[in-house]
Amino acid sequence: SDYSMGLAQYFTETFQQLGGTIAGEEAYSKGDVDFKAQLTGLIAKNPDALFIPGYYTDVGLIARQARELGFKGPFLGGDGWDSEKLFELGGAAVEGSYVSNHYSADDPSPRVQDFIKKYDAKYHKKPDGLAALGYDAAKILYLAMGDVAKDPKLAEAFADRSSTPA
Repeated sequence: SDYSMGLAQYFTETFQQLGGTIAGEEAYSKGDVDFKAQLTGLIAKNPDALFIPGYYTDVGLIARQARELGFKGPFLGGDGWDSEKLFELGGAAVEGSYVSNHYSADDPSPRVQDFIKKYDAKYHKKPDGLAALGYDAAKILYLAMGDVAKDPKLAEAFADRSSTPA
């Protein structure tokens, strides 16, 4: 996906600028479930870690297969891993991984903890990163609608844009 390729490119460029070495790169297609050919080639290069810039649905399978092939190092990933399902799919294989994300339910910020409390009261579970992004997007829209209601020129600009296809 564009998401995975972009994340991989950014990681590679930044890692190399910081002095890191990329042992190898492999790709897979949407819907793939067997990653052993790609993993065998990568693991043969003896990397310290594997960066997997995919979504949790792929990451769980990749991690399990990498462990089956003998990879002992950590996995690295991004916000696409953010799901309770990752541990259902990856099990112990994903333990000890490192993930970079824009949101954490462990953030002690009062704003974040207030959001988590309200979300849990309504849905009876902790929100993930997508829930946090949805909340932020809805709040921005709500605030923008209030600004539009106060400013006729802004309302006119919104009206003109609303008829334009996205």
